[in-house]
Amino acid sequence: MSLLQPADGPTKNPSRENIEEQLGDRNSQEHSLSPNQDDLESGNDVDIAEIERIYRKIDFRIIPAFWTLYFLCSAIRSNIGLAQTMNIDAGHDLGSVLNLTPHQISTGLALFYVCYVVFDLPSNLIMTKLSPHVWMSRIVIGVGIIGSCMAAMKAAWSLYLLRLLLGIVIAGMWPGMAYYLTLFYPPSRTGKRIGQYYTAAQLSAAVVGLVSAGFQKMDGTHGLVGFQWMFLVYGVIAIAVGISLLWWLPDRPTPPGQQQEQKQQRSKYLGWLPRSAPVLTGRDAEIHYRDLTRVYKRPRWTLKNLLQVLLDWRLWPLLIMYFGVVGVGIGVQNYASVIIRSINSSLSGIQLSLLTAPIWLMDLISILLVTPLSDRFHHSRALFFILGASLQITGLLITTYSGTDANPWPRYGGLLIIGFGLGPTVPVTMTWTNEIFQPRHGEVGVAAASAVVSGWGNLGSILTTYALYTGWSADANAVGREKFRKSNLVMVGILGASILSAMCMHVAVRVWPGGKKAQDGEEDGEGDNAGGKIVDGAARREAEQRGFEGLGRSFSKFFHRNTQ
Repeated sequence: MSLLQPADGPTKNPSRENIEEQLGDRNSQEHSLSPNQDDLESGNDVDIAEIERIYRKIDFRIIPAFWTLYFLCSAIRSNIGLAQTMNIDAGHDLGSVLNLTPHQISTGLALFYVCYVVFDLPSNLIMTKLSPHVWMSRIVIGVGIIGSCMAAMKAAWSLYLLRLLLGIVIAGMWPGMAYYLTLFYPPSRTGKRIGQYYTAAQLSAAVVGLVSAGFQKMDGTHGLVGFQWMFLVYGVIAIAVGISLLWWLPDRPTPPGQQQEQKQQRSKYLGWLPRSAPVLTGRDAEIHYRDLTRVYKRPRWTLKNLLQVLLDWRLWPLLIMYFGVVGVGIGVQNYASVIIRSINSSLSGIQLSLLTAPIWLMDLISILLVTPLSDRFHHSRALFFILGASLQITGLLITTYSGTDANPWPRYGGLLIIGFGLGPTVPVTMTWTNEIFQPRHGEVGVAAASAVVSGWGNLGSILTTYALYTGWSADANAVGREKFRKSNLVMVGILGASILSAMCMHVAVRVWPGGKKAQDGEEDGEGDNAGGKIVDGAARREAEQRGFEGLGRSFSKFFHRNTQ
């Protein structure tokens, strides 16, 4: 990995020659030095305000687009949960229209995650070889097409087929987004941004619940029931958005001076596709390149590199962490209206849909509050994860045991607590995965590790959608307050395993850092240090700005100024 020497470090830069070769002829008129370019060439740091301005410019191109595509894909993936209770009073809910048993619905829900688990890793690895923005657009267009087709389901076999196809086309979306960010940002900057677009899933769940009330009012219009209108409208919108992303999302960045080479390669292989404008040009591209050289380095990876990632022990605690929290999240998302109906069976389909929204608004509030803090104190990712998972356990226990037959609403309060606890846990897990695997294994490390954690971790979703709740006949048929009690306690158990894994991971990465050797022969720690010494300007700034170390330095500077 080619890294820049800090301004206060040795003047000799071992990777300087490689950087000059990548930049090309610096004396050409097209790339003549700007007045402040000498600072870049000498390795001096650019003002932090300018760095932040450049990253805000990148944010403008990436984060809103990611938010929109994630919103739509999440809605299409999860709205089948609401379809179980939409227009239930008129007999136009999913089960009644398709003549499905609760077990068949659980099977259809789970089949999506089976394909997701199988195809997540291959999809992300393909993305490293192709144009990332084209691959992301392909995912959204495919999800929109399958989502639209779900309006035409007539029997169990069509539900099974379309859920399988949906799992195939959407595989790689979530880890692909995390990988895509690492092409433009250092690892400790990704947590807040993952949290920003991850809010789309929460707002999607809330909005889908609210808007489904309107779709239920359309029941019977032009021969379609309410949930069929919901599938069709979201699917068509997703197709339109996916096509537009071909022009909007930027492709992977290239070293300044190599844009023409990229254009020639693109015209040879992908000339028929729309070409999006680069996210940065001119001096901004230079500064970004100097700030984060590893963004532009695309080493060719082999099966041996992939095997090294899969055999890295750090992968498995992260997978167990994700298994628990995503299993609970998907279980609650798909069965929220069913669980609420078990709390109060007198509620109508519209009331059930509306009551699901506050759960995901709590989730949204938690993300907005916690993920920026997890970036600032990024050496304490495990603490934020454990607190979130503990809140989920608390909420599950309240939902299971609180309230009375006369006043069951405290159980609904437990669902709100679960939603708040869910918020930061998934983004923290994915950010920590990037943070650990990028400095150790490079691009293939991020792509493979995020796909394995996200893909194989969704085995938890298979458990909660197939084996629990309506898929567990004895639990679903239990009477009164016993209904779904066993399913809730199983989720408490898998969250306990996730918390234990986070604790072990937190200790292990400090006792056995195990970083790989950098090009200059130093040892990478967790991406910030090499042999205890900062090796590039971006990492040094991150260490100064974030975490307790940054607070300590700020206090020392303040104390020094006021004692002179």
